[in-house]
Amino acid sequence: MQSPIEQIHIKNDKNIQLFIKREDLLHPFISGNKFRKLKYNLLEAKKQNQDTILTFGGAFSNHIAATAYAANSNGFKSAGVIRGEELQSQIVANPTLKFAQEQGMQFYFVSRKAYRNKNSESFLEELRNEFGAFYLVPEGGTNDLAIKGCEEILNEETSHFDYICTCVGTGGTISGLINASKNHQKILGFPALKGDFLQDEIRKFAKQNNWDLITNYHFGGYAKINEQLITFINDFKSEFKVLLDPVYTGKMIFGLLDMISKGQFEENAKILAIHTGGLQGIAGMNQRLKSKSMPLINI
Repeated sequence: MQSPIEQIHIKNDKNIQLFIKREDLLHPFISGNKFRKLKYNLLEAKKQNQDTILTFGGAFSNHIAATAYAANSNGFKSAGVIRGEELQSQIVANPTLKFAQEQGMQFYFVSRKAYRNKNSESFLEELRNEFGAFYLVPEGGTNDLAIKGCEEILNEETSHFDYICTCVGTGGTISGLINASKNHQKILGFPALKGDFLQDEIRKFAKQNNWDLITNYHFGGYAKINEQLITFINDFKSEFKVLLDPVYTGKMIFGLLDMISKGQFEENAKILAIHTGGLQGIAGMNQRLKSKSMPLINI
């Protein structure tokens, strides 16, 4: 399945052309890179005759919402290990968790300290005692099968672009793009998190060296946001009729346009930005913004 490519007509002195691949339009509930990451994992779970998909995530996790829906619609039960014990009493008020629960997902709430040990064998054994046998999908969905799915984002239609750009969370999407890219293409990743630790994660999966991380557009770190970014997202939607999310794609497109305005791309460059979805999280973000008396994102 392929998503449409739309041109974003921007003014610049170098005849740089910017396009967005609308992976957010692949599916209303399993959109963007989550569709790609879950595709082969669900097939593998069926192959293994597993009946429960278990994964991990936070309060407004796109991955939790997408996994719950994908599991339910493909005949699986689902379990979500949720970071933050306080969220147990907030399910109805949390749009992401409420949606996942409506899709049949069972939750296992743990403290942030316990969550850091989520990959330990003792913690996994605790989860098996709670849920029985399950097929494990890592936090963010990134594993070898997820990379395989993300490789399918690129095809012949994308081969003439000079740059392929994506936001980066766990490193799975960019790894798939790197592996599927052509020799002449440069892959640019815009991390949503502070720090440079993602380099090693990406190298575990990436088969080429034609990539770089642009680390100065995270706006303070994961899920951090300010009025400048909110205004940018709202103005972008108003002008180009494309909604961006504040955690991932909003920061990437902000960074791309800033780099273009500063002359950091060569003349006549053709840039393709991957819209990785994540729009379901806006409702939760708006709750936080409202509580801080900040402007809201226009949905």
